[in-house]
Amino acid sequence: MYARNVTMQLKPNTAGEFTQTLEKDILPLLRKRNGFADEITFVAQNGKEALAISLWDRKESADAYARETYPEVLKGLAKVVEGTPEVGSFEVSNSTFHKIAARS
Repeated sequence: MYARNVTMQLKPNTAGEFTQTLEKDILPLLRKRNGFADEITFVAQNGKEALAISLWDRKESADAYARETYPEVLKGLAKVVEGTPEVGSFEVSNSTFHKIAARS
């Protein structure tokens, strides 16, 4: 399993709009992508920062999403995100929910 994490600075007072945009506009795009497994999103208590972690079956699926769909996602989030989101990617080593154990 592979993960992409995106850290975003939210515009003032847009945390609610951010979560609604994710639910109505962004998640439907993700669900259409081959290899998409899950999306977990966090918003800081002060509402100024958000972290989105998407889980994929493999790196190639996440890379295809990054090339083909992520630019559209950025456009959809432009009204609530300040600046350019920071993207990272990782192999998933442990997940109790997805029943992934550390490799020995």
